Amino acid sequence: MKILYSPASPYSAKVRLAAQYCGFDAQSVSVVVNTGDSPELLVSNNPLGKIPTLLTVDGKAIFDSRAIMQFLNRESGGKLYPEDPAARTDAEVLEALSDGITDCLIAQIYEKRFHPPEKIHQPWIDMQWTKVARGLDHLQAHPPSLESGLNGGHLSLFAMAGYLALRFAGQWEERWPWINTFVGEFTKAYPELATLAPQ
Repeated sequence: MKILYSPASPYSAKVRLAAQYCGFDAQSVSVVVNTGDSPELLVSNNPLGKIPTLLTVDGKAIFDSRAIMQFLNRESGGKLYPEDPAARTDAEVLEALSDGITDCLIAQIYEKRFHPPEKIHQPWIDMQWTKVARGLDHLQAHPPSLESGLNGGHLSLFAMAGYLALRFAGQWEERWPWINTFVGEFTKAYPELATLAPQ
């Protein structure tokens, strides 16, 4: 198995966290790729040229991150999502919300990275941050807990929090202190996973 990834990508982090938690050695199976270079290993397996992409031992390519999460869940005998339908729905909704917040964060980074200063559309950036704020406010009002065990939603949340720390330092810590609380609890409970945060 190989995971094609980028170290800064929160979606790559989520998948690598899941692989490690499911019993695969994420460090040994991960292969860094630069999507900007459209490397053959990536584009020949994922026509979109996006990461993460997982290559199975029998040569099958799986993408995007949520499809990979479901694959890893099946391969591990259900380790990533609860069996109880209601609890599983909660985990999947947490994953969707965390991924959605991540989408909005990345949209802001790309707006600045790929446009010259005079072409940057600040109202677009502001709209994306408004969505981020609503999502984080919702999570602050309904703080996720690790008491019932780790699931795919928690991994997505940890990856999103890592991306916030990496790209948006100083813009969220005072308003949403629960994020650092969650990261601290996660790191204490799963120190071997915490090293896989976006970097």
